[in-house]
Amino acid sequence: MKATTTRLAAAFGQRRAFASSAPRLASYGFIGLGQMGYQMAKNLQSKLRPADKLAVFDINPDALAALEADVKASSAAGGASLEIAASAFDASKDADTVVTVLPEPQHVKAVYSSILTDALPRKDRVFIDTSTIDPSTSRQVARSVADAAQGAFVDAPMSGGVVGATAGTLTFMLGSDLALVPRAEPVLLLMGRKVLHCGPQGAGLSAKLANNYLLALNNIATAEAMNLGVRWGLDPKALAAVLNVSTGRCWPSEVNNPVKGVVDSAPAARDYRGGFGISLMSKDLRLAMVAAREAGANMALGDSALAVYQAAEKRDDCKGRDFSVVYRYLGGKEE
Repeated sequence: MKATTTRLAAAFGQRRAFASSAPRLASYGFIGLGQMGYQMAKNLQSKLRPADKLAVFDINPDALAALEADVKASSAAGGASLEIAASAFDASKDADTVVTVLPEPQHVKAVYSSILTDALPRKDRVFIDTSTIDPSTSRQVARSVADAAQGAFVDAPMSGGVVGATAGTLTFMLGSDLALVPRAEPVLLLMGRKVLHCGPQGAGLSAKLANNYLLALNNIATAEAMNLGVRWGLDPKALAAVLNVSTGRCWPSEVNNPVKGVVDSAPAARDYRGGFGISLMSKDLRLAMVAAREAGANMALGDSALAVYQAAEKRDDCKGRDFSVVYRYLGGKEE
C-alpha cells in the first residue's frame, strides 16, 4: 500500500510540472459565490484565456453584480469573458467543465437536479464539486450525472480558507478516476496551489472529513490543556513552547493557539475574528459523524466534541468566530 501511494504521489508530482500548461476547455460554468466561491471564481476568470468563456450563477444577485464589477475593473489584466447566467442550468448548458461551491448536501443535490434535466445538451462534461458534503451524497450526485449521460462528477473539497481562496493557494483533495485527473487538475490549479488525488470519486471528501475530525478534536484538547496550564499558574507562551517541542504538538497548539498573546497571527489575537468559523467546524464534524456511522467506524470522542461546538456556537460571545473560541466557551482565562 505504501509503495502504491509513493508511486501515485510521484506520478502526480510529475504531472503537476506541466498541468498548468495543459490544454484548457473553452467553456466553463461556475455555481456558488459565497465567501470561498467568489474568490475562486475571480481567480478562475483571471487565469483563463481571453478566448474562453466563464458563465457564473449564484442565487444572490448582489454577489453576481459585485463579481461583474470586479471583472470589469480589472479587464485590462485579461482573462476569460464573463457571462452572468440566469440559473445553474444556464451556467452549465454550454460548459465543458462546471465547478460548484455550495454550502450543504441539500444544496448540492438541488443544484444538480436543476442542471440534469432533459433540456441539457449532451456533452462529455466534467462536474467538479468543491463543496464539503458527506461522501454518500456526493456519490448519489455522481450516479445521477452518469445516469444522465452528461459526463463525470468528481469531488474536490479544499483547504486554505478565504485567505487561500483569495491568494489562489488552496489545496484540493480530489476524488476521481485516474483517467479524469488530467482534466480536473489543471482547472483546480487555476484556483489553488496543490491537488492531492485521494482515490476514486468520494475519496476526496473522505480525506477532508477525516482531517477535519482530527482537527476538531485537537482544537478542543489544546484549549483544555492551555486552560489547565494557565490555571496551574503557567505562562501560556511557556506552556505552548513546551507543547510545540513535545508529543502534544499539533496545528492548534503551534499555529492557531487559542490563547491571546501566544501566536500574534492567530484569531485569538483578534477576539477570535476571522479564521475558520465555528459554524463550519460544527458542520464538518457533523458530516464526519454521519459518514463514520455509514462506515461502521467507532468514533468515541465525536459526539462529545460535536456537542461542544454546537453549544459554543449558540453563545453570543462565540457565535461567528474562529473555532478556537472554544477556549472561551470552556472558561479559559483571556487576560
